[in-house]
Amino acid sequence: MPNIGNVLKQEIVRLSRRESRSQVDATRKATIRHRREIAALKRDMVQLERQVALLSRRTLGAQAIVAADTNGKSARFSAKGLRVHRERLGLSADDFGKLLGVSAQSIYNWEQEKARPRAELRAKVAALRGIGKRDAKSRLEHLVAAAKRARPKS
Repeated sequence: MPNIGNVLKQEIVRLSRRESRSQVDATRKATIRHRREIAALKRDMVQLERQVALLSRRTLGAQAIVAADTNGKSARFSAKGLRVHRERLGLSADDFGKLLGVSAQSIYNWEQEKARPRAELRAKVAALRGIGKRDAKSRLEHLVAAAKRARPKS
């Protein structure tokens, strides 16, 4: 014959587990819902970061300078990196200079480490790091077309 103390103890344990399970279920469901919402927010954030990166690559100039200034740190500059990137884009020093708004001689001096670009030009160079050949060619064509329109006809 079973001991009445053991039977009561087992019944109390069973009832307490059942009661705690019912109390914890609401919290568990809320936790699951919160985790799903957090995961969705993370996915949205990644998508928005990609869009920002894409838009920042498409725009050049004042917006890149503002972005560099808001970060509080200036873009790093490497003469070899500049030359390699210019060659990767398939641009001459003159064309690369047109994209940045400087002369071909400035580009040459930077690549030869005879001079270093100012902070705002380093920001422009950093913005150009994110573009590809097609984008560089199209920007150059737009600049050349704008320069032709700006010249007075004689």
